[in-house]
Amino acid sequence: MEIRVECYAGYRNEQEPRAFWLGERRLEVAELIDRWLSPEQRSFKVRATDGDFYILRYDEARGIWELGAFTRSRTVTADGAIPKRPRSSDADDPE
Repeated sequence: MEIRVECYAGYRNEQEPRAFWLGERRLEVAELIDRWLSPEQRSFKVRATDGDFYILRYDEARGIWELGAFTRSRTVTADGAIPKRPRSSDADDPE
């Protein structure tokens, strides 16, 4: 899926994604988690301000950005904790 990406070029002029657009929705990059290079493209794993994780890829030959993958984050409470999944009660156990 082709996307529009806003970048920052540091002192070495290597572009890093700062925000990206999914349709009409603009998402800022909250955290750059990882990056890797191949001869044809640059890839970035980011966490956006919506809390979800995205793989953004820049195709060097075609000069376009693409959404490579998406992972929904787990729910986080207001204090930043990840709640535990509810366990079944002892009454529900078949023993």
